[in-house]
Amino acid sequence: MTVTVETGTWQLDPAASTVGLRHKTFWGLVTVKGAFATVAGSGEVGPDGSATGTVTLDAASLDTGHTKRDNHLRSADFLDTDNHPEITFAVRGADRLDGDQARITGQLTVRGVSRPLSVTARLSDATADALTLETEFSVDRDQFGMGWNQLGMMRGLTAVTARLRFTRAQA
Repeated sequence: MTVTVETGTWQLDPAASTVGLRHKTFWGLVTVKGAFATVAGSGEVGPDGSATGTVTLDAASLDTGHTKRDNHLRSADFLDTDNHPEITFAVRGADRLDGDQARITGQLTVRGVSRPLSVTARLSDATADALTLETEFSVDRDQFGMGWNQLGMMRGLTAVTARLRFTRAQA
């Protein structure tokens, strides 16, 4: 099934969107899960099918359900939210793949460090006025200056899942 996305401006619906993460700790024995409570964004789809936009996370809104851990994740060892309050993904383009898939390319910025990122997303639940993008991808936190790893407990990649609901902005 091929889904058509209407041209125009699209606004992220924060109440219907989620961005979460998972990372194995304690030498791979425990999986820490968390979600960002504050997500914002918007995008533009051009008549030629081009897409640009930005998704912004309030870095301090990360909640893993453990206050002491959350405070440590907000510290300079990890997200350094005092100096870098936002995590952003600036979308530079999108290419349709087979069926309901799209490759989204852009720049991910965490802790003031920007890296190119390309993810495959599934376009679901699309109408003329609303659409949902779902994706899961991995990030190497060392590439963003988050190398803290006491006793080697935190190895590997961080998995990020996102379900982003956009509504078409009225002209």
